[in-house]
Amino acid sequence: MKRKIGRKWAGAVFLVPSLLGVLLFVILPFGDVVRRSFMTAVTKEAAGVKNYKIVFTNSAFLLAVKNTLKFTLVCIPLMVALGLAIALAMGSIRHMQAVKSLYLFPLAMPTAAVAVVWKMVFYEKGFLNKYLEQFGIGGGVDYIGSGAAFYVLAGTYIWKNLGYTIVLWLAGIMGVNGDMMEAARVDGAGKMQRFWYVLLPNLKGSLYIIVVISFLNSFKIYREAYLVAGAYPHDSIYMLQHLFNNWFVNLDLDKMAAAAVVCTMFFLVFILLLQGLWDREA
Repeated sequence: MKRKIGRKWAGAVFLVPSLLGVLLFVILPFGDVVRRSFMTAVTKEAAGVKNYKIVFTNSAFLLAVKNTLKFTLVCIPLMVALGLAIALAMGSIRHMQAVKSLYLFPLAMPTAAVAVVWKMVFYEKGFLNKYLEQFGIGGGVDYIGSGAAFYVLAGTYIWKNLGYTIVLWLAGIMGVNGDMMEAARVDGAGKMQRFWYVLLPNLKGSLYIIVVISFLNSFKIYREAYLVAGAYPHDSIYMLQHLFNNWFVNLDLDKMAAAAVVCTMFFLVFILLLQGLWDREA
């Protein structure tokens, strides 16, 4: 009994520094943001839910939410499916380590360098238009300043984050019991049947991790969008991060606090629903 109690206390001792860090640098600051969301920015007077009403009727906020949701709903399924397809195809490659390093290379590239290259390629007088003009296909399209900017940004996100998705899928595939796959093959199951009824159910843990990480990383694409198109890009790539940045510059801290609380609640609900769905099907 004493040993069990000692082990419990030993575990608590190791957890205390981490919990204190979360309390001091996450929970308390967020609590202050919640407090400020019910106050005016300058006079610190109580404003009730006025800031929330302003946020939900703000056209820039609604545009940013629409674009961010669209970006997430398009990019995450595409990247998850593409990563799984490539990971399955890589199962028969001999020098897999070298190939994995190649896919992870975009993650090592500085964001500023990526943004400069993308700008040189896709702006109106960039390399892509020059190349297309040589073949008489088209050219003269401002990919950064038109609706095509959304697809440029989506391609950037997938190109940069596809590598870790493939590595995570490969780790999950390698963790599947080979005897189960062999038994299904012996029983006459085809490739698609083995994939759908044996392999895929055993990859639910990997799927959950990949979706959550991809969801969180989709909100970091602001760096590329900002460096390529500035603080006020084309409407198709005006994201929540642009909105927060512009409100911060204008010192609209009350609106920014209210929007931050709304976004945090949305993220929390999404992750909890995904966790609940995963636990129910596990």
